Amino acid sequence: MTSEAPEHRRRDASATRAALLRAAQELFTERGYERTTVRDIADRAGVNQALLFRYYGSKEDLFHVVLATENQALVTESPPEQLLARTLARMLNPDRVDAQESVWLAALRSSNHDSAADAIRKQLSQDYLQALGSLTDAGDADLRVDLALALIVGVGTLRSVVRKEPLASADPEAVARLVLKAAAVLLERVDTDPIS
Repeated sequence: MTSEAPEHRRRDASATRAALLRAAQELFTERGYERTTVRDIADRAGVNQALLFRYYGSKEDLFHVVLATENQALVTESPPEQLLARTLARMLNPDRVDAQESVWLAALRSSNHDSAADAIRKQLSQDYLQALGSLTDAGDADLRVDLALALIVGVGTLRSVVRKEPLASADPEAVARLVLKAAAVLLERVDTDPIS
């Protein structure tokens, strides 16, 4: 009987961590970093907020994990040529129901907060940046990657946060096609076909 108890606790701990991560992804996406509280995350996960501190340390640390999880998923599921197309698909598609696929929106909505901006800088993982950097042979590849990211972040901000028309209501595939063509000027091996 005692040998079953630790296994049961581990399973509960894993489920609790997953519930907190999922709740944080959803809330950061809906509200941004600053307007999401630890209590909100814990309530949505159905756990005591002390467990957030136990498993993740702080709201800021949890935000880092949320962003890192999204970036790692993008890198592992995409060849480098399609990385920007996948990022745009997640950012532009208004019908997304999976909160994890909207974490870029959380980052955009949170970018004016110092801790969130720092998290965004740190969690644009080396893998993500290296994958983009592999798409050009230019000597200024790092600058080109930053410019391509600025293009993506700018489009996401104007469309989803500022809600600037006509961009806010434009067809996601049409927007992605134009943005990817522009990005291909910087990173010549970018796949310019949007991903639905």
